[in-house]
Amino acid sequence: MNQQEVKKIYGRCSSFYDKTFSHIFFPRIKIGMERSGIRKGDRVIEIGVGTGISLSLYPLGCHVVGIDFTRKMLDKAQEKKNLHRLDHVELIEMNAENMTFEDNSFDHSLAAFVITVAPNPEKVVSEMKRVTKKGGSILIFNHFSSKNPVLAGMNRFFSPLTEKCGWRSDITLDLLSNHCNLQINEVLKKNRLDPYSIIIATNNK
Repeated sequence: MNQQEVKKIYGRCSSFYDKTFSHIFFPRIKIGMERSGIRKGDRVIEIGVGTGISLSLYPLGCHVVGIDFTRKMLDKAQEKKNLHRLDHVELIEMNAENMTFEDNSFDHSLAAFVITVAPNPEKVVSEMKRVTKKGGSILIFNHFSSKNPVLAGMNRFFSPLTEKCGWRSDITLDLLSNHCNLQINEVLKKNRLDPYSIIIATNNK
């Protein structure tokens, strides 16, 4: 996948994205938020904020910066911000692989169902670590390829097909812990058979 392909795919699906994915994503983000340690006065960056499914979950009194590089998705997030009067939220069109924020700009960072969408997920995580203060929390929500050899093989086989839909199915959790050197504290799931993981990590830069 490349960035232009991803923009086109998510620009096209922005009008029906919430109806399709909100019921899947929202409860899992809520679980992670409740364990995040985000408090009043904290600065938080959300990578790939999309249509703003998560925005109502942030505690009042913290400052949230949501970035996305798909304008049509951000327009939907802006509608939610206006509707719910989320004055503590700032929305910016920006590429997560090359953020313009200074080092250590945020107390926490969050990426909900973004890692398998990004053309260069290692770069996204590296940027999250850079802009987040040392010791700050990093939350990542995503589907990761199974450790079961048979299922992992199926994930790899179908990845070229899922890329046509805007995401990869062959990304493993090892990418975060090994390649990205992320200090993972907890891996949670909504239930035992949930295909999605809730990653709670500490920025160990």
